[in-house]
Amino acid sequence: MCGFAGLLRASRGVDAAEAERLARNMVRRLRHRGPDDEGVWIEAEAGFAVGFRRLAVIDLSPAGHQPMRSPCGRYVLAYNGEIYNAPELRADLEREGVRFVGRSDTEVLLAHLARFGIDATLPRLVGMFAFAFFDRVLRELWLVRDRLGIKPLVYGQIGDQLLFASEIGALFAHPAFAPCVDREALALYLRFGYVPAPRSIYHGIHKLPPGHLLRVDRSGRATLERWWDLERVCEAAAEPAMFRNEDEALDAFEALLADAVAREMVADVPLGIFLSGGIDSSLVAALAARRAGEPVRTFTIGFDDPAFDERPHAREVARIIGAEHSERCLKVEDALAIVPRLAALFDEPFADASAIPTSLLCRRAREEVTVALSGDGGDELFAGYTRYADTQRILALRGRLPRFLRHWLPPLLERLAEARWAREAASALPPLGRLKPGDRIAKLCEVMDAPAERVMRAVIAHHARPSRLLAGISEPLEEPWRGGLAPQLGGLPERLQLADMLTYLPDDILTKVDRASMAVGLEVRVPILDHRVVEFVWRLPRELRQRDGKPKHLLRRLLARYLPERLFERRKHGFSVPMHRWLRGPLDGWIRELVTPGRLHDAGPFDPVFVRRLFDEHRSGRVDRRFELWNLLAYLAWFRFRIERPMLPAEEVASVSA
Repeated sequence: MCGFAGLLRASRGVDAAEAERLARNMVRRLRHRGPDDEGVWIEAEAGFAVGFRRLAVIDLSPAGHQPMRSPCGRYVLAYNGEIYNAPELRADLEREGVRFVGRSDTEVLLAHLARFGIDATLPRLVGMFAFAFFDRVLRELWLVRDRLGIKPLVYGQIGDQLLFASEIGALFAHPAFAPCVDREALALYLRFGYVPAPRSIYHGIHKLPPGHLLRVDRSGRATLERWWDLERVCEAAAEPAMFRNEDEALDAFEALLADAVAREMVADVPLGIFLSGGIDSSLVAALAARRAGEPVRTFTIGFDDPAFDERPHAREVARIIGAEHSERCLKVEDALAIVPRLAALFDEPFADASAIPTSLLCRRAREEVTVALSGDGGDELFAGYTRYADTQRILALRGRLPRFLRHWLPPLLERLAEARWAREAASALPPLGRLKPGDRIAKLCEVMDAPAERVMRAVIAHHARPSRLLAGISEPLEEPWRGGLAPQLGGLPERLQLADMLTYLPDDILTKVDRASMAVGLEVRVPILDHRVVEFVWRLPRELRQRDGKPKHLLRRLLARYLPERLFERRKHGFSVPMHRWLRGPLDGWIRELVTPGRLHDAGPFDPVFVRRLFDEHRSGRVDRRFELWNLLAYLAWFRFRIERPMLPAEEVASVSA
């Protein structure tokens, strides 16, 4: 796992010395992603420069140094990630007469690209990756991101130069980059708690979407192409794979997931496993323990609040699989230390509060290991989130209303929305009481006559109407929320899961894990998101993914082969924190220092009366406003860190998890 940053000025060349200085300055802001080595490549006449920071995981020798040039001298590669089927690709290349200097997967990827090209190479890759590949003869640059968006890559046209990097923070080292908040992206952030790709919070800077590549020719013309399409995968799976019985499907799934785990355990450095005690991480840990020739290392974070603490479950799982287990309790004091520094972990405002325990977990694991396996992806693949059931309940409730009433109710509800008694009554209405806290009346208004995707968009919203907080802001309605997602897919649950896999998974879950882990130089791998596993699961009949309203049916059955059912047949916790309680006292000092009239004006301007009402309602206990408030606080903290003082030294950014 590594980081890279570079530039391309195709219209004219660059001064070699100046280009090297810029490339080094940019990539040194990514030192936390790659503490082991640094390199640069300059192609002055072609206007190309790229810098690289390496975290050595496979082949720790200098043979894995990057940027790497092909033996023929034509191609240059800067690559972040891991190719898990590199041994097979290497064997194929050796049969073609290719000879290798070292054992790194970087050398294998470069050799395959050089021999077969982009189009033939990408479908063969099993892994997580983002890379910049430059053809010195044609003077063409390819920026490529993996299928599911596990590894990040951003780019933007700044003047006559294309800048690109693993993290937006690297761009701050380029003098032409002037950070400016994109107001539409801000509106999307206020709703979701993250900025969905391809947008970023900065005007003119884009995230390369998962499964896409950007090709830039010698004239500087850029073409965005989709090389893997999750929506098409899901539609192709509308005709499920046929198995004679459930046990046959279970055996096939076990073999495939076990192979993914085994491949991702390969490393020349110590490896561990994140273990929450839930179904997904417990299954990954159990499969890894069976594969390993010695006790695996497992790591758990718990809380001093029993309602959020899963340490006893994780401890018991670790005992049964024979793991060498380590756990740590996240106390209020730890949160107080981490929260003010979270803004430095992320290039953009980010309001997933589970970044707090994730950061502490990564820091703890890095004390002993350099690579960790995670159970991320199970909820999206096997319908593990309550939002799917919540959405279906609302649709069922709405379906019982006459169409004329759906037309007349929204304006009436809008008039009631300002009444305190109405807001508090709406909070208690089933099934709305199970939704994420927020303005439920506004959510009702939004979904009265909307497609299913729009209903879930309202269910998961932090701020149901961003314009209430920030007057005059315009929120775009983009796919997958318009309602035209995968029309051939058919089933409602599948459409909702697909929407999450296209947005929430890459832009929240995987972003959180990448930034929290790479801040401490830890590589996290996600076996459940091996694309072969993803494609297999989508071909399964629905009743194998969820049955009788209970998600993760096949995962449960497989885990029962390794652990007693009593350990996982229980209420889902999720990796959450007692933020509702922290916002009513422990974080008061930080909040008072952060939420000032001047900052509310400069960062928005946000409506101070509305902000005060949100705080008052939450502190009084009348309405739980944790999501709205944490969303706003995370944005203000990011604004202070990235906009008010954007030239913070890279050393401070890299040490936020120290």
